[in-house]
Amino acid sequence: MLGTGRMRGARGRGRRGALGAAGAVGAARVAAALTAVLALAACAPGSLAPAPSPTRAARPSASASASATPEPSADPAPDRPVLFASLAASDGLAIVDPDRPEPLLDVVEVGRAPWGVAAHEGTAYVATADGLAIVDLAARERTALVPYLHQPAPQAGAEGFGEYRDGGLGIAVSPDGEQVAVAVHRWPDPAWLEVYDVDEGAFTGSADVGIRPFDVLADPEGDWFATVDHDSYSVSVVGRATLAVERHEIAPFGDLGFAGWEKPHYGAVTADGRIALPFQGLVTVLLDPATGATDRVEMTANSHSHGVAAAPDGTLVTAGTGAFGTARGMPNASFLDPASGDERVVPLEHPHETVAIWQPEPDVPWTAVLGGGFTRDGWWDGLTLVDPATGAVREVPLAGRPQHVIAAVLPAE
Repeated sequence: MLGTGRMRGARGRGRRGALGAAGAVGAARVAAALTAVLALAACAPGSLAPAPSPTRAARPSASASASATPEPSADPAPDRPVLFASLAASDGLAIVDPDRPEPLLDVVEVGRAPWGVAAHEGTAYVATADGLAIVDLAARERTALVPYLHQPAPQAGAEGFGEYRDGGLGIAVSPDGEQVAVAVHRWPDPAWLEVYDVDEGAFTGSADVGIRPFDVLADPEGDWFATVDHDSYSVSVVGRATLAVERHEIAPFGDLGFAGWEKPHYGAVTADGRIALPFQGLVTVLLDPATGATDRVEMTANSHSHGVAAAPDGTLVTAGTGAFGTARGMPNASFLDPASGDERVVPLEHPHETVAIWQPEPDVPWTAVLGGGFTRDGWWDGLTLVDPATGAVREVPLAGRPQHVIAAVLPAE
């Protein structure tokens, strides 16, 4: 199938030639997905279940699922690494230093139901339901909310929050900082990868990708973006220079349809340039984005996989959310060496959505950070830090359903 790219004012960047053609999702698949949605119960995968009641505050208050979130504390040291977390049940982007006695440094209002977060040299980009939020990190304020090319209609109340809301989902910034790629979902259409040109301050093109891309990845060499297409069991690799799309089906358990649990959710780029995609805590698929070739690494976590991150030593850290579909285990964190297959599994109290790597200084051992804003029931208001060497677990309360967490640098004000 051929994925189409549309460009307005795009600039050639002298990169490798266009990626090979692949296909857009067919209308029959979307129609079947819609039929499945209407037939499923509220808690089944693929249902349009309402999210818990959202909060609407720049500084979310604590909920019953966590101890009180502290008020923002004094500023950290200049240019100190911090964590950024999208607060999916509110309109906020939290700035957190998990090593401080009062970890919450600030909350920036970015827009309704934020999902993915990316950052580059003093600017954060947040995919919200209503547009791409641009955040000046030194000033700690949103400077723009840019409408998408495929802007969804406004959604009121609980429908405007949660896993099934329309708008921006995954996001990534190119390594040169010139482009930001946002996956935009608008039910019942297949999604688009929209490209924002930082210099122009506008979206300049889009490409048709798969259904509900939870995640967007950027090639460290700068040649492609890739979407992890949850409901079409695929990864769409989009060339930056041409927006040509090559779609790869990634379905180690088979395509089980819209109601299946055995789908891709998030990905991580490994040191050798492959895309790591965990499934069910049973297998991680390693995709070569240039050729479509895949390898499999067996896992023992046996817990429905959501977020994944690659650590500096190559370890793949995966958030296991519990027993769903073929997965039978409890929530956990998996630490997998993709080269040897060695794996350490650490049990956790809660399911989590995404994973980041926390290493505030180069000579300090890294720690995994998991965001408690799981997209289904069972989420909790906080971050969990796991020491890969000892398995020690530490929780940091953070109200607002922290969904996507990344580590980046906070500039001095």
